Amino acid sequence: MGPAEALAILGAGVAAGAVNAVVGSGSLITFPTLLAFGFAPVVANVSNNVGLVSGNVSGAVGYRRELAGQRGRLIRLGVFAAAGSVGGAAALLSLPSSSFKLIVPVLILIACVLVIIQPWLSGRVAARRKRLAEREGASVPDREPTSPVLAAGVFASAAYGGYFGAAQGVLVIGLLGTFLDESMQRVNGAKNVLVAIVNGTAAIVYIIFAHVAWLAVLLIAVGSTVGGVVGAKYGRRLPPLALRIFVVLIGVISAVKLIFF
Repeated sequence: MGPAEALAILGAGVAAGAVNAVVGSGSLITFPTLLAFGFAPVVANVSNNVGLVSGNVSGAVGYRRELAGQRGRLIRLGVFAAAGSVGGAAALLSLPSSSFKLIVPVLILIACVLVIIQPWLSGRVAARRKRLAEREGASVPDREPTSPVLAAGVFASAAYGGYFGAAQGVLVIGLLGTFLDESMQRVNGAKNVLVAIVNGTAAIVYIIFAHVAWLAVLLIAVGSTVGGVVGAKYGRRLPPLALRIFVVLIGVISAVKLIFF
């Protein structure tokens, strides 16, 4: 790897870390970059995942203010995220890469639809909880218990994240935004933690059982860590509508790129 290639991978890592902190899909920057420089697809995917973990963590730390009060929820959902990630990582090492080729763009586009209709769905869910509480003569709880459907969705998105992971942030935002009565910024903070758990868990599996290109990992790790800090700093300032539009835009672009990649 020459200086020009190393600099390009480092720059791709910065861009990917920033995008991941705000919404996700950073892998669609770093993964093709590694392929362009001759890395085998599985090696590129594995090395990309390991390298982006530090950026996921820095992005989550940047949203620590929005994470206040979500610890218990994230611990519960984190268990499903870790379990799904192990399954996805195992699938990557044992199944052909074509397994998810048709379903992945569909999942991303569904997530974009969920992001668009999330305010309406959240309002319906909150109104239904209020009606049920009033009917039973009880107060409306401040925090709803974890929905089995949400837990299953987190598990499934984590399995996808462990397998490839591009735009998994869009999927997670769509899920959390639909099932949780929270603002988009608090949803985004929770997404960053869950994606960090998914990528971190998959990275452990990859390091033990797969071949990792460590120089590429180092460059992406340094770049994505810086990008995660920058993305979190400015992403937190986006108004809910702007963040929602950005999420959908990235999701549609990701789906199109995956379809024609």
